[in-house]
Amino acid sequence: MREYLRLLKFIRPHTKLFIYAFIAMVFCCLFDGASLSMIVPLADKVLTNKQIIIPTKLPPFLENFVSLVNSTPSLDLLKFMAIFVLVMFIFKGLSEFVKGYVMTCISQKIERNIRIKLYKKLQDLSLDYYQKKRGGELISRVITDVGRIGNAVSYGITDLVYEGLRVIMFIFIIFFIHPRLAAISFVLLPLISFPILRVGKIIKKISLRMQEKMADLHSLLYETIFGARIVKAFCMEDYEVRKFAGQNQDYLRLVMKSVKRQLLLGVGTEYIGVIAGIFVFVWGGRDVINGQLSFGVFGLFLGALLSLVRPFKKLSQVHTLNQQATASSARIYEVLNTQSTIIESPNPKVLKGVEQDIVFENVSFAYEKAMVLSDINLKVASGSSIAIVGPSGVGKSTLVDLLLRFYEPQKGKILIDGVDIREFSLRSLRDNIGIVSQETILFNDAVRANISYGDARVSFEKIVEAAKAAFAHQFIMKLPQGYDTMIGERGLSLSGGERQRIAIARALLKNPALLLFDEATSQLDSVSERIVQETLERLKTGRTVFIIAHRLSTVKNIGQIIVLHKGRIVESGTHTELLRKKGVYFWLYQTQGAT
Repeated sequence: MREYLRLLKFIRPHTKLFIYAFIAMVFCCLFDGASLSMIVPLADKVLTNKQIIIPTKLPPFLENFVSLVNSTPSLDLLKFMAIFVLVMFIFKGLSEFVKGYVMTCISQKIERNIRIKLYKKLQDLSLDYYQKKRGGELISRVITDVGRIGNAVSYGITDLVYEGLRVIMFIFIIFFIHPRLAAISFVLLPLISFPILRVGKIIKKISLRMQEKMADLHSLLYETIFGARIVKAFCMEDYEVRKFAGQNQDYLRLVMKSVKRQLLLGVGTEYIGVIAGIFVFVWGGRDVINGQLSFGVFGLFLGALLSLVRPFKKLSQVHTLNQQATASSARIYEVLNTQSTIIESPNPKVLKGVEQDIVFENVSFAYEKAMVLSDINLKVASGSSIAIVGPSGVGKSTLVDLLLRFYEPQKGKILIDGVDIREFSLRSLRDNIGIVSQETILFNDAVRANISYGDARVSFEKIVEAAKAAFAHQFIMKLPQGYDTMIGERGLSLSGGERQRIAIARALLKNPALLLFDEATSQLDSVSERIVQETLERLKTGRTVFIIAHRLSTVKNIGQIIVLHKGRIVESGTHTELLRKKGVYFWLYQTQGAT
């Protein structure tokens, strides 16, 4: 129940619209009751010209109405009924339209709002969250789970309210006409309620497994599409198809389990309703034969009782639908309730540049329980350059990630101009840092949009200036639409070196006080690398630069080089000084065959 109430919270912002839909549902329900009630005058007066007999005592206004109907000539009553039915169905159609349109509008707005809220939350979460979750799983929550909630609102909540109103109305009719017979009929109600609740719990468990399996499918799709080049290079197409087919078959098996239970529940509910109807047909038929009940009134009683079958069947389906939605709601709230490990200061300071130095004091960091960096002590003067080298997996990229506050150190602190970076606002900290990473991330947009990413209002002249500084302008102008050329998903229409130079231009356009180059030239050919290296030399003026390098030939001229090994700084100095020590740096240099 708690999860269901939490699901209903999504409707709260749309209460006004829901009230309109509820009013429309009430009118639809009344029109249903009125149309069913036409059985009485049609059967008793129009077709048989007999008196309407109701065994219960009626309120004065209803007694007068029945008397009026009984005294009206059959032909006049038929004409009146024809006009009444026509007008009634016109208004019922309008009510049905309002009900359907408004509830669909609510469900679509709820889907829109939840997706925006989820997406914003995903943007706010720190990177360690993404290391624990699969991309496909998160996509499944934003698309599939949100869709289930929208479906539960547009169909589940609509049917819950509307069919619930119809149940109340039909129960009122049968109890009003023949209380004793109605009471006997409803002895069978627990037989309907128990399987609905029991099967609903089973379906909720199956639904949760279905959503997890759908997340597996999303993840597999994401990985194979993203890694299409590797799949084809290793001729693994058939393997991936078999793998996907297996996952798809597992999902189908769960879907059919759920469908089987839903259908059996619906059929079982209908059987119980029919049994109740047969029982009433025999019992009430005797009263009609004995003259205690008119045929038309009995027809209304029987019609109202049998009309309960459809609402109960619908409500059993609604319960199933809502069980699926509550499972989706739980998965969505799991994301929404996750707290980012990167917490901004309540009264953050604004970083306006690096004027003195950047200091790492006893910084240690671990992913889960795996220690990556241990007791890092480092001081980098403003306007200077530092190179970070070492074997793969020693924490070089992690070191600069801590500077950007992608992660928080478990121990120690990082200072800029003597202030702990946790005291700065995240925006001002990251606005002062430009980064070019080894894994070049570009977006399916125009070249100019990728370069100006982060500042859409920047002038075209500034974009061109940054591209020229990164030696990207020349190849950009050769593209079909120049700076307006769409570069495709992840920039795959460009070569690796071209993508890297656009990424460098993007970083330079920020004009940051601090530049981070994580293997920034790794994708460039030797000619482009030399050109970019010369560009970097010019760009160092007035900036603090961190350079992560695997190829030691690119950092020969850097004044300060630190060597990371097993998560610690084991050596530091210039290129010449480190070679003389004949330690880790010397070994790496010899391994690369550098000269």
